[in-house]
Amino acid sequence: FLGFGGNAARQRYEDRIFANTVQKNRLLGKQTGLAPEAPYLDPCLPMDIKDEIQQNGQTLYLRGTGDFDLCRETLQPFMNKTNETQTSLNGVYQPPIHFQNSEFYGFSEFYYCTEDVLRMGGDYSAAKFTKAAKDYCATKWSILRERFDRGLYASHADLHRLKYQCFKSAWMFEVFHRGFSFPVSYKNLKTALQVYDKEVQWTLGAILYRTRFLPLRDIQQEGFRASHAHWRGVSFVYNHYLFSGCFLVVLLSILLYLLRLRRFHQRALRSSSAAVLWLEEGLPSQKGAGPL
Repeated sequence: FLGFGGNAARQRYEDRIFANTVQKNRLLGKQTGLAPEAPYLDPCLPMDIKDEIQQNGQTLYLRGTGDFDLCRETLQPFMNKTNETQTSLNGVYQPPIHFQNSEFYGFSEFYYCTEDVLRMGGDYSAAKFTKAAKDYCATKWSILRERFDRGLYASHADLHRLKYQCFKSAWMFEVFHRGFSFPVSYKNLKTALQVYDKEVQWTLGAILYRTRFLPLRDIQQEGFRASHAHWRGVSFVYNHYLFSGCFLVVLLSILLYLLRLRRFHQRALRSSSAAVLWLEEGLPSQKGAGPL
């Protein structure tokens, strides 16, 4: 959604691989990745796994080498960092952080990346995470599949997670330490899935990101109010018709209710008259009556 999540980063990474490999093959006369026998060696995939990238009717064949450090180095340009100070991903300004007395929580991919496969959710340690990620990336795909079949990973971890866990581990590490400039020695990050028994998703951050300028937009609208008199007139007319429509609906509802009440009252009167007539017909006449 914002372009820097794990899946979006993988897509940008694959686009770059495909474009660069096709260009090198054309310039150097090579056939890298054009056949399964000569695949492109991807350091961000687990050892010996096979994968494909398909674009524009062409297929690029990949084989993983599981090199975590090389994968991190390859992903660094995707941070879009600038030489300016106090900037984070994509050159966006980042206010200074007091790392000594701060505490942060990582949700969504931060939690999935540490817990689903590596089973390290909770308190984050860069050294422990790096070691676990290196070991995972360097493990052959056949062994990872065997562990998956034996149910050794989290219940909601699937084959897609296993395939791209190496890439996402390197991406999360780079985003946190290089993109957001958190020191490797930082100890106050906790990855979590739920807050008060409710799962926290990345969409909350997306909403906050999209609405961060709403007060500024309101101020800008106030400043340009004079130039939008026509639209205000249209809005006034629209609101006038809306109010009139609501008033008519309410009035019609009241009339229908009164009509229904009147019918009910008339029905009750007819029922009462019928009951009185029945009683009068059932009583004996008193004109011919006399003492026995």
